[in-house]
Formats: sequence, C-alpha cells, structure tokens
Amino acid sequence: MANTSKRNRLDIIDKSTNLYWEKGFYGTSMRNLQEVIDMRPGSIYAAFGSKEGLFKEALQHYTQQGIEQLNKLKLSTGSPLKGLKSFVDATVITSQTDAPSGMCLLAKTISELTKDNAELLAETKRLLLQVEKAFIITLTEAQVAGEIDKEKDTTKLARYLQVQIMGLRIYAGINHDKQTIADMVNSVFLTFEQD
Repeated sequence: MANTSKRNRLDIIDKSTNLYWEKGFYGTSMRNLQEVIDMRPGSIYAAFGSKEGLFKEALQHYTQQGIEQLNKLKLSTGSPLKGLKSFVDATVITSQTDAPSGMCLLAKTISELTKDNAELLAETKRLLLQVEKAFIITLTEAQVAGEIDKEKDTTKLARYLQVQIMGLRIYAGINHDKQTIADMVNSVFLTFEQD
C-alpha cells in the first residue's frame, strides 16, 4: 500500500512538474493543477501544504531527473566528457521539441519569481547549485580520465557551462536550425580543450 501511495505521489509530482515547466508558477492555476493531476484543491493542500509546496517538490523532482540523466549518460558513453556533451545536446537541442518548454525550469523560475516568493527563489538557487556541483564532479572525473587539462578550474568551467546551457536554450527557442545549435554546443566543449 505504501509503495502504491509513493508511486501515486511521484506521478502527481511528475505531472505537476511538466505543467509548471510549461506554464510557469504564476501561469499555473489551481484549476490547471486540478485538471492535470486529478486532485481537488483540498487534497492538494492536504498532500503538499500549498501550491507553493507542490511547486517546490516539482523543482526538486526536475533537478533530480536532470542529475540522474547526466549520470546515466556518463555510464552509457563510458566517458565523463562524452556523457556531459550528450546531456547538453539533449538539454539544449532535444528539449526544444520533447519537453514542455525549451527553457530550463530553474532558469524560468528565477526569471519569473519576485522577492514575494523568497522561499521558492532560495530553493531554486540551491537547486541550481546542485546542478553546478554535478557538473563540477563530472568535469573533475573528465580530468582524472585525461579528457580535460588537470590545470583547468572545474568550478569555473561548471559555471561557464551552466550559463552557456541557459543561453543556448533560449537561443534555440528563436533559432530552430538544429545544426546551428549543435555547432554552438560543440564550440562550448572546444573551450574545455583549449589552453
């Protein structure tokens, strides 16, 4: 019974994540949530405390899914750098057609929320730092594997990569030529190899 309940909760969070990702926090009404997750407002409040509580769990779910995807790609390619490159390709190029929004949900949230939502903003910033940490770990693994110069600062590279991903995702929303975007992603990774 507990496993069924846990699966149902994960399904609700997954559907909510996609809805919030598509519409944003303010664009998602309680009626939208009610229709997508098939729960009455009272049940949403009982399970998650508030619309904000559900959104917070959606942000956490989104971040965890991304980090899990990165780790799977590192394993399947057998290379930290190739796995990271595959992750960026999927995040920047594939997301334009296969995701609820081409934008990163975390970046979208940072740009949408105001100081009135200080707790959600703080959580979003914390989650962005988790993604940065996953990039640092991957880039450090790439150094150990001899794929990146050991003298390079992996924290700076991770931050650079995060900024590039956010910018490329926005740019891919206005330029739909996949080859142009792929060339830009390749240019980002050339930076890792240059002195």
